[in-house]
Amino acid sequence: MTAADLQRWRGLVLALAVAPVLALAQAPAGKEDFQPEVGQAGKDVIWVPTPEFLVDRMLQMAQVGPNDLVVDLGSGDGRTVIAAAKKFHANAVGIEFNPDMVALSRRNAQKEGVSTDAKFIEADIFESDFRKATVVTMYLLPDLNLRLRPKLLEMKPGTRLVSHQFTMGEWQPDETSNFDGRTAYYWMVPAKVEGDWTLSYGGKTKVERAVNLRQTFQKVEGAIVSGTARLGLRDLRLRGDRFEFSFVDDRSVLCEFSGRVLRNAIAGSVRIAGKPAGVFRAERMRAG
Repeated sequence: MTAADLQRWRGLVLALAVAPVLALAQAPAGKEDFQPEVGQAGKDVIWVPTPEFLVDRMLQMAQVGPNDLVVDLGSGDGRTVIAAAKKFHANAVGIEFNPDMVALSRRNAQKEGVSTDAKFIEADIFESDFRKATVVTMYLLPDLNLRLRPKLLEMKPGTRLVSHQFTMGEWQPDETSNFDGRTAYYWMVPAKVEGDWTLSYGGKTKVERAVNLRQTFQKVEGAIVSGTARLGLRDLRLRGDRFEFSFVDDRSVLCEFSGRVLRNAIAGSVRIAGKPAGVFRAERMRAG
């Protein structure tokens, strides 16, 4: 993330933080003596805090750092947001529906000395725009994860997601960690590569091939298509916007491709018979 992106995000955070305040100007402020109770009812879930050791591990799994914008969906007492700011030096935002929890989180952030980098917004997570986040954390119920899943999959490829205890249905995690009976799941939002592509490589002796890719979340399979023949691809790996694959050509030579997905193009380098052989580019013919 560039400095300009970071500045734009801070402006967005400020706008989001101010809007609820203006809309709720006549509403009572959060109670100063409010203390949450485990199991108390919320809008969509009951409140059960994530243990501090698991908060740390979730942020480690996402490899949170100073250039990240962490958004915690249903931020409760603010512990994940505060940890992201204090221990991992990230900018972090919590979205929480309960105004008392929001007020408590702001007080907790101030006590920990991170109120500048740890912000809290009183809002409904399903009506909030968090597309600029580089990391999203959550401790929600399975049906809520599934409701959020389409929105999460539309985020920028490479965005990191971590969930305490609950999965994303058939979207299999990239990592699962277990601690004292608690489970944390990690995903990286994949680029969209499904469809038909024209692949070009080979420098002066340019080779052009038709490629068909099929995708289920981060899992991809595909083939070189020539008439009625489908010559299978090997070692396909999609990680965010990074895509790797290989195939054996009609000379029995292994061709290996490693590149980046740029919406309707994939560009990168190719190795042929184990040796660097220049660059390649694939152009999308039509969406799958």
